[in-house]
Formats: sequence, structure tokens, C-alpha cells
Amino acid sequence: MQNSLYIVPLLGLVGLAVMIAKFSWVNRQAAGDDRMQEIAGYIADGAIAFLKAEWRVLIIFGTVVALVLAYAGSRVENSHWFIGVAFAMGAFISAFAGYVGMRVATKANVRTAHAARTSLTKALDVSFTGGSVMGIGVAGLAVLGLSVLFIGLYNYFVSGTGGVYGDVNGVPMERALEVLAGFSLGAESIALFARVGGGIYTKAADVGADLVGKVEAGIPEDDPRNPATIADNVGDNVGDVAGMGADLFGSYVATILATMVLGREIKIPEASNILGHAPIVLPVLIAGMGLIFSILACYLVRVKDDNGNVQGALNLGNWGSIILTVIASFFLVNAVLPEGTMEIRGIEFTRMDVFYAIVTGSIVGALMSVITEYYTAMGRRPVLSIIRQSATGAATNIIGGLSVGMESTVLPILVLAAGIMMSYKFAGLYGVAISAAGMMATTAMQLAIDAFGPIADNAGGIAEMSYLPEEVRGRTDILDAVGNTTAASGKGFAIASAALTALALFAAFVGLSGISAIDIYKADVLSGLFVGAMIPFIFSSLAIAAVGRAAMAMVEEVRRQFREIPGILEGTGKPEYEKCVAISTQASIREMILPGAIALSVPIIVGFIFGPEVLGGLLAGVTVSGVLMGIFQNNAGGAWDNAKKSFEKGVLINGEMFYKKSEPHKASVTGDTVGDPFKDTSGPSMNILIKLMSIVSLVIAPYIAIKSTDQGAHSRENITAAGGMQGVDLEKSTAADNNEVNTPNRDGGPRQFTPTDLTLEGGKLLKGVGITGVETSLVNFIKSDKPVDKTTWFDFDRLTFETGSATLKPESQEQLTNVAEVLKAYPNVNVKIGGYTDNTGDAKKNMKLSGDRAASVLKELSGMGIASSRLEAEGYGQEHPVASNDTEEGRAQNRRISVRVTKK
Repeated sequence: MQNSLYIVPLLGLVGLAVMIAKFSWVNRQAAGDDRMQEIAGYIADGAIAFLKAEWRVLIIFGTVVALVLAYAGSRVENSHWFIGVAFAMGAFISAFAGYVGMRVATKANVRTAHAARTSLTKALDVSFTGGSVMGIGVAGLAVLGLSVLFIGLYNYFVSGTGGVYGDVNGVPMERALEVLAGFSLGAESIALFARVGGGIYTKAADVGADLVGKVEAGIPEDDPRNPATIADNVGDNVGDVAGMGADLFGSYVATILATMVLGREIKIPEASNILGHAPIVLPVLIAGMGLIFSILACYLVRVKDDNGNVQGALNLGNWGSIILTVIASFFLVNAVLPEGTMEIRGIEFTRMDVFYAIVTGSIVGALMSVITEYYTAMGRRPVLSIIRQSATGAATNIIGGLSVGMESTVLPILVLAAGIMMSYKFAGLYGVAISAAGMMATTAMQLAIDAFGPIADNAGGIAEMSYLPEEVRGRTDILDAVGNTTAASGKGFAIASAALTALALFAAFVGLSGISAIDIYKADVLSGLFVGAMIPFIFSSLAIAAVGRAAMAMVEEVRRQFREIPGILEGTGKPEYEKCVAISTQASIREMILPGAIALSVPIIVGFIFGPEVLGGLLAGVTVSGVLMGIFQNNAGGAWDNAKKSFEKGVLINGEMFYKKSEPHKASVTGDTVGDPFKDTSGPSMNILIKLMSIVSLVIAPYIAIKSTDQGAHSRENITAAGGMQGVDLEKSTAADNNEVNTPNRDGGPRQFTPTDLTLEGGKLLKGVGITGVETSLVNFIKSDKPVDKTTWFDFDRLTFETGSATLKPESQEQLTNVAEVLKAYPNVNVKIGGYTDNTGDAKKNMKLSGDRAASVLKELSGMGIASSRLEAEGYGQEHPVASNDTEEGRAQNRRISVRVTKK
């Protein structure tokens, strides 16, 4: 394996060391007076209470799923029981990352509020450092966990299996990556529950606090007299810190995994052991490098005084990390990947094409953030249009927000489409995956900026509830306003990364599941497409309805306290904050179960009942619909939010100024209340929905691959590069196909061998070959004008194997030598070897035996001097019979080794 991969865990450790140092620095800052610390304590206690309640459910869920995966993994050859352990590792690290973020956020919020007493500069330092703990911690844990696990899996499964570099594409590497997919599944599963549960929590509290506090009681936001205000501030941490952190942690891991799986398929010219692994390890190296440059870019985020441009400082850090990573990627790609042309699924590319794909991903991520900012920022046309429509009431405000949200899908989708097309043009599906890896490389910086927002928001709430001076609240408001913008931009980045990640995972699923194409003209596939497109809608419905039910309970509780506890509105009575926190906690835990069950169970049900092609249609529908729903809901909610916030400084509508508590402001509060679950619950959940369903499909791919029925194209077209199965163990098979294989060429039945001489290009003469033998058939096809396709196969007619084994008998050498001479005479020709059995015995064991036999033929040809890049091999088991298996004569014809030309 490439030695450079061993550097990556060290980079992950560096990230964790920086995280600890920054956490310690935040902890050493002054936490303000007793009143501030009391309020911060309420928020911290509520956040930890939510995590504990969530973990009690997730521990049970995780244990059950890990055991099921371990059992299932032990039942198939290209998986392993350790996939259950990998799932548990991914789930634990994801949960731990959320815990770290929650802890630092609930410490940084009060310290930011206190720092704002001094200056904006100090407040930004504390809040952004708190956010960077989350960002660097998530990226560091992902890089360390993923790289250490892969190194361990590689050394256990792959290292020492033999072959020059055949282990890259053989079953051992496939097994290692399948187990690694369990790690990603664990991370995404926790992310789903954290996102959905956190979103329900925060919006139940927010909606309840707004409806009763602002609209009914007329008290300002974050007023300590509102019983729901603590739950509202807890929700900022639960949803926007832990939820966003788990979301991007899952994307980070899934992107790397998908790129590694696709990297396994790449054919490399004149590959060595190092170069053979290069496409697999490249995304891990990019992630480690992006982590380091994100850490460095954190030191660019500074303002000099209270008049400093906070948004500009954050942009400098963000762009700094992106530019540094792109520049370093140029040198990394040239150092790791080989010169010459590589190929994946028929698309040829060079290492510079890979670099261009990385640049494309970075540009797409940046443009998505810019477009999202345009549609959600104050002072821009979309938000101003909603403000104007607020003048005529809540109904027109809501109409305006829906219109903006729908319009906002156009530019992001065009950018995504262009990015996908360009990345594919540069380097095929590997280019699409590596572009997502390039986009996600600076996750540490992106998440640091995202986590900064809720910390600043909490700081403003603490300042309000602690009755700090107006200039303090003014400084926290500046940070909060920037935080709202970065939160919206972060959601745009998250949905873009999810879209590219889902596409890469989809491509990896297609490879592992054995389908070469998804034919939407088939009724079952088209049905799967429609069902998939429906899933994001029912998922959103469940999430929004959950917020509505929890908000109703919250409203009733707040009204009860206003009614029954004397002196609350006068400021002399103390609200029962903990009861509102309990309502949000219980509702979020209860309501997150059903959406999570849908995301996890639907791919399994469809895959096992209808097969991989219908499941592919389902994933296509979920991805397209989910991306559109995510963009629409995120941007509509963000625009409604900033339309409401615009009234705080006053807005001009038809020549008249309107402020807070005016009728247009009340209409905007209603619109914002509708938008809250859009932008913080159902919208962000779309990211995880589309990724999680793709990862579940990827994990079950080996179990449903046998269902593939694309007979005409010999559907399992996983590219197995030359030598790609040299490391396969050729021990005696236990398959029931225990008859000697002697595959005659056929045309309705066995033929008599009629010898002839065959003259090759360059004058080489092959004597005594069959007039209809494989040598003659190959040469005639090569010389003809017939194009290469996936259906034209020629059978070897003089190959024999030991009974039930992949060991070739000595008499097979004559024909193998002849075929090697044909390939030497036509150096531009590439071929693929296919192995087949009859249907006697166990299908999975027959699949293994056929693959071992095809690999054995490939190994012999490679040993005869045929360049490894020209050869592929795959076993199809009992698929694609050429005769009836009802008779021994038919079964004998079905036990065969075939070859087809893949390039000429």
C-alpha cells in the first residue's frame, strides 16, 4: 500500500491536538457574572439532557444494527463480520464529535457574551475559536478514524494476498471497502437522528417561543420572561451545532468512501504496487491535507476593531483554505497518480484531469454558497420582495417566501449540473467523486464558520437575558447577523456536497451491485423512480408535522405558565424553563424514529424484493427530488427569517418606515414561523436522507447483486483491471459444479474440432488451430468493421480445469499460448475473460468458482507477456446460460470460459 497513507493518521492526530488546545483556550476565558453563568448553565444542562435522551435510544438502535450487519457480513464472501464493528465505530465517533461540539458551544456562548463587553474583536475570537473546535474536531476525528480503519482492513484483508497489484481490484480489496462502508453507514445513521431530532427540538422551542412570546405577549426575542427561551437557545446548539456537525461528518466520510470504491475500478498503465493503490488513497490524502490548511486558515479570521468586517474576515478564512487546498492538490495529484492515461468504465483521463475535477468541485461548493447567500441575505432582491409583500399580511408574505424558495432552485441546479458534467468529462465517475472530495476537503473551515453562528446567537440571548449594556448586545447582534448569513451559506454548501456525494455513492453502488445501466423504460425501474421521488416529500411531511405537534405542546405550556405563575410578565416571577426543555426533548426523541426508519428500511425492502436495478431507480428519484426539496426549503426558510430580521432596523415599504411590532412585522413573524421547520428541520434533513439511502444500498449491494438480470450485456461490469484478480486464492472450490470443464465453441451445440493454420498480423503463423476456435474467431472479429460491444463473446474450446477447481490442466497451455500470440500481434486490442458454470449447486459458490477460473486464465496470459492494462476478468457464475441446464450436454456447454474484445 502506498506509504504516504500512513501520514494521514498523523494529520488527524495533529487536528485533534489543535482541537484540544483551542478547547482549552476557550475554557480559560472569563465566563462573566453569576447571572450570565446561571443562564449558560440552564442552556448547557438542557443540551446535555437532550444528548443523553438521544443516546439512550441510539445505543439500542446501534447495537441491534451492528449485530445484524455482523451476522449478514459473515454470510457473504465479499463482506465480513467486522462490518458490524465498523458500523459501531462510525456511530460512536459521529456521536462523540457532536458531544465535543455541544460542549464547546455551551462554554463559548457565555464567554463570547462576556468578551463582547470588551470589543467586537475579542468576541469574534472567542466565538470563532469555539466554532473551530467543532470544525477541526469533526474533520480530525473523520480523518483519523477512517484512515486507521482502512489501514487495519488493508493489512488484514489485502496485504499478502499475492499478485503484483492484483489485490487492488480483487475480492480482498472489495471486502475491505465493503467493511469500510459500515463505518460510513454508522456515521450517517447517527447524523440522520441528530439532524432530524435536533431540528424538531430547536424548531418546536423556536416556534412556541415566537408564537406566544412575540405575537401574543409582545415581548422581544430571548426575553428571560419567556419560559421557552432557554429551550430555544438549547435548540440552537442541538440543531445547528450537533446536527450540522454530524451532517458534515457523514458527508466527509461518505465522500471519501465513494471515491475509494470508484478508485478501485481504475485501470492504470504499467502500474506498480504504489500506483495501483493511488486512486484509492488519493481522497484520504486530500482530506488530511485539507484539514491542515483549514487549521492554518483559521488564523486569517481576524478583525481589528468594532468597525471591522466580520463577514469579510470569515470569507478570508474560507477562501484561504480553499485556495491553499487547491494549490496543494496540484502537487499531490502529480506526486501520487501515474503519468499516462488511466481509465474507468470506458472513460480515459490523466492525472491533470483529476486535478481539474478537484478544482471543479471547489468552484461548485463556492458558487453554491454565494447563490444561497444571495437568496437569503438582507438587502437583496429576494428578501426585499418578501418584505414588500408583508405589508398586505401574513398570506402574501408566505406566498412571497414560497416563490423565492422555488426560484432559488434554478441557479444551484444549473451549477450542480454543470459541475457534474465537467467533472465527468474530466475523469468519468471518479472525477465526479473526487470533485466532491475536493469540495469537502475544507470541511473543518466550513464547519467552523457554521458553528460560529449558533454560538454568536446564544451569546446574544445570554446578553439579553442578563440585561447587559446596549453596546454589548450591539456587538453580539453584528456577530449574530453574520452567523445567520453563514448558516444559510453553510446549508447551500451542505446540500451541494450531499448531491455530489450521493451521485458518487450511486456510482459505487452500481459497480458493486452488478448492474451496468438503469433502463427507465422498464416498468419496475420507472416505478422505483417515482417512489424514490416521493420519499423526500413524505419525509418532509413527517418532520414538519412533528414540529407542529411539538410546537403546539410548547405553546400550551408557555400559555399555562403565563396564566398560572404570577409575575412572569412583570419580571417578578421565575418561569419553569426545565418543563419547556423537557417538552422539546421528549418530542424530538419520539418523533425522529419514523423518518429514520423510512430512510433505513426502504432501500433494504426494495433491494431484496425487486433487485438492484429497481433500487437504482429508487435512488435516482430520491437524489433528484431530495436535492430540489432541500434547496427549496433551506432558501425559503432563510429568506423568511431575514425578512423578519430586517424589521429590527426598520424597512421602507411604499415610502413608509416600519419597525418591530408593526403589522408588516407581525406578518413577517408568521412567515418566519412557517420557514423555521423548513430551514432547520426538514430542509437540512434532505442532505442526510439522500446520502443515507445511498449508503444503505451500497452496504447491501453484495447481498442483492445476484438478482441482476441484465442478460444481454452480461450485467456485472465491475472493471477488474488486468492482474486484478491475481491475488484470488485458487484453492479447491466447494461449489457443486464438480465436473471437468472442457468448453467447446458452440452454435447450437458442440462442434467437431477441424484444424487449420492462422496467419497473424506481421506474418506469425499459428498451426493447427480450430477453424471455428477462439483464436480464429478473435482474429476475424479484430479484422472486421464490427464495433466493440458487450454481447459478442467467444468461447475457449481447448481449456480444461481440475475437477471443481480453478487449476488449469497442462493441455490448456497450447490454446492459451495461441491467444497470447494473437494479442501480441494486435497490441491495440484489450480483452475481458468471463467465467461461467452450470446451475448445479450453490449460486454464490458457483460465482466464486467462475471468477477464480477467469482469474486463472488472466494470470496465465499476463505471465506470457501480455500487458496487464489490456486484460480484465470476471466470473458470472450460472448467469447467461447458452444451453438448457436440464441435460448433461447442456450443462457442459454452460461450463465455459469466454473472451470478448473491449477495445480494438
